[in-house]
Amino acid sequence: MATSIAELIADRMDAMPTGEKRAAQTLIANYPLIGLKTVADFSHQAGVSSPTILRFVARLGFHNYAEFQSALQDELAAQLQSPLTRTAQTPPSRGRTAQTVDATLENIHGTFQHVSDRQIRDIVTLLSNRRCGIHLVGGRFTDPIARYMAAHLTIIRPNVSHLTGQESNWRDRLIDMGKRDVLVIFDIRRYQDSLLHFAELAAKRGIHIVLVTDQWLSPIARFSRHVIAGRTAVPSAWDSSAALFVIAEILIGELTRALETESQGRIREMEALRGG
Repeated sequence: MATSIAELIADRMDAMPTGEKRAAQTLIANYPLIGLKTVADFSHQAGVSSPTILRFVARLGFHNYAEFQSALQDELAAQLQSPLTRTAQTPPSRGRTAQTVDATLENIHGTFQHVSDRQIRDIVTLLSNRRCGIHLVGGRFTDPIARYMAAHLTIIRPNVSHLTGQESNWRDRLIDMGKRDVLVIFDIRRYQDSLLHFAELAAKRGIHIVLVTDQWLSPIARFSRHVIAGRTAVPSAWDSSAALFVIAEILIGELTRALETESQGRIREMEALRGG
């Protein structure tokens, strides 16, 4: 599977000078549409010069701006695919199981080629702040991952909630969320409008958003403090969430280590209560 432009940015961001970082951040916040505009429009929105945009594109490995835009157009087409259109691309039944297993393992491996240890540490530091609340939510197919992660985090530390029920109830919960709180959102193509609206409201209240999405980037990225892009495409009508589950499990494991004393104490007390 080709490396997405978002993944290329994640790989090269630390090496970029200030102007190119601003271009990268502008693209991520308006992915991929700002990159499909002219160089002049892109540079104006990023607040940098046109040559800076071209240097940014070259740093990502493209020979010119047209090649960069062609790659973005391909990503946009993939982003908009429905299960119906992907059904037509599914290979014949012979060998399909093996192909799906191989693609799933490749997704997991490919995801963590573009997720740095520093990024994981930064997110764990945010989640380990005992003064903040952690709230998790997902879309139609990704909410089980949010529920799974919340179930573990509730054991590790206090003030963790999984947002359930009707979407209007999520907005009601915002009244209890403060600027120290963290909202973890799972959202993959075709991205859920209700999650985008909720993220926008949360961002306006100063809530830190951690987005776990696919390689084409949910539009929630524009409101997010941290974005992890997991690979999801497999030879099926449906995307695979395996890499996203592994992301959740790594965050759970690292947070357990970061809060080792507290988490062990909570687990002992919980076991005592269960035994009582």
